[in-house]
Amino acid sequence: MEDSTSKKKLLSGEGEEKINWKKRKAEKKEQKQRWKEAKLIRQLEKQNQTKEEELKQLQSQDKDEEAKGRLYTVSVALPGSVLDNAQSPELRTYLAGQIARACTVFCVDEVVVFDEQGDDTKGTVEGEFKGVGKKGQACVQLARILQFLECPQYLRKAFFPKHHDLQFAGLLNPLDSPHHMRIDEEAEFREGVVVDRPCKAGKGSFVNCGMRKEVQIDKQLQPGLRVTVRLNKNQISESRVYKGVVVSPHVPRTEGGLYWGYSVRLASCLSAVMTECPFKDGYDLTIGTSEKGSNADDANLPPFRHMLVVFGGLQGLEASVDADPNLDVTDPSVLFDLYLNTCPGQGSRTIRTEEAILISLSSLRQKIKTDQAKL
Repeated sequence: MEDSTSKKKLLSGEGEEKINWKKRKAEKKEQKQRWKEAKLIRQLEKQNQTKEEELKQLQSQDKDEEAKGRLYTVSVALPGSVLDNAQSPELRTYLAGQIARACTVFCVDEVVVFDEQGDDTKGTVEGEFKGVGKKGQACVQLARILQFLECPQYLRKAFFPKHHDLQFAGLLNPLDSPHHMRIDEEAEFREGVVVDRPCKAGKGSFVNCGMRKEVQIDKQLQPGLRVTVRLNKNQISESRVYKGVVVSPHVPRTEGGLYWGYSVRLASCLSAVMTECPFKDGYDLTIGTSEKGSNADDANLPPFRHMLVVFGGLQGLEASVDADPNLDVTDPSVLFDLYLNTCPGQGSRTIRTEEAILISLSSLRQKIKTDQAKL
């Protein structure tokens, strides 16, 4: 009897603790909820970490883009009379080509051609020209060849008709600077000329940028103008034209850090080189070059935004000072912040101006780089 009763108790679960299935189910549900919450927290932490990394990358990219830009400019001034030292039209042209190459290699942003003989150069840049003889108009010829070489090849027909000064310019070595683009070269910026093509109201003009298609810009401009265009990043390949916006010529330099060629300016005398400066605050660092100057190896350049390096002709800067009616000084060194001899211990009695440009800019290059890196 007792055995059968005990069996019944075991079968019915009596004598042992009853399992609370509701409580156990609630505990499992709570545990599962905790796991879900922990998983969500881990996912959120991972997302936040990814966002922080992306933000750091964007900040570093912004810093890199800021670092890419070049805010300072380098200008060079020289007398046009250097061409008079050449014995033939071919040699005059080749001499101008050497100067253009030197300025491009060292990323010169402005070339100023001044008249050291006291002639009124301003009057010679208007009207028709009859070519250059043995003397006179050397400033204009030098400026014209410099402009011709700086202009991208695909734009030259639009801006440079046939002229005696450019008779041998086609034989000169190309500058091959960054803005001299090939037809299929992909780039953010391009130089172009506004073409005479009708456009719809509210739509911008069309520009020839030396590509297989013309570029439609955001503004209506007068045909024949030279413009700097920033091309849109996403172009529609099926479109008949590319899209872009007009920007200031200095934008490729200040934002992209690209060397975008030089501008050319004529000055009637040495003093006009400085007084007619195109920059708002003028040149904040002026350097004169002469064998009578102090050793350039020992010189330190102060911080600057616009630097001007002035070269003399065959008789040096003294001849330019003497011929300038606006100057009452006899010593050229008082006109400049620094008066440097960039080639001390020279083996030749004279250094030609085209040679002096290469020597001086090579000597100053590292000083400029080191000085501007501190800003």
